[in-house]
Amino acid sequence: MFRGEYRHSIDAKGRIIIPVKFRENLGTEFVITRGFENSLFVFPMSEWSVFSEKLKSLPLTNKNSRALTRHFLSGACDCEMDKQGRILLPQHLVEFAQINKEVTVAGYGNKLEIWATENWTDYLDEMDTDKVTAGLDEVGIMI
Repeated sequence: MFRGEYRHSIDAKGRIIIPVKFRENLGTEFVITRGFENSLFVFPMSEWSVFSEKLKSLPLTNKNSRALTRHFLSGACDCEMDKQGRILLPQHLVEFAQINKEVTVAGYGNKLEIWATENWTDYLDEMDTDKVTAGLDEVGIMI
């Protein structure tokens, strides 16, 4: 399970460092795609297989299903990590995530998220934990 958050800079070539703590679970080959709130999702290959099968099972006749599938699959790229633990972020994903200089790599259970640090900080500042946690007990989550 991926957990924790780390900050790094993107270099002039569009590369970022994957934190050492995440590298073993991520593997050397993985998939990066659009996430939510202008973040990027980074899936180990095994998790991408599970996720993409779920997307394939969505009904083609449902407009929202098609939109969600397009969101993830059209932006998806196979990536590799170099020997220094760096990955090259595709330009279309850099633009989607509004990444300029500093990035935050955050663990998100079965995947990683990559955020422009400014967006990550804004997201955390705006999050209302009372609203987020309201109703969780109804779905079986007790905090």
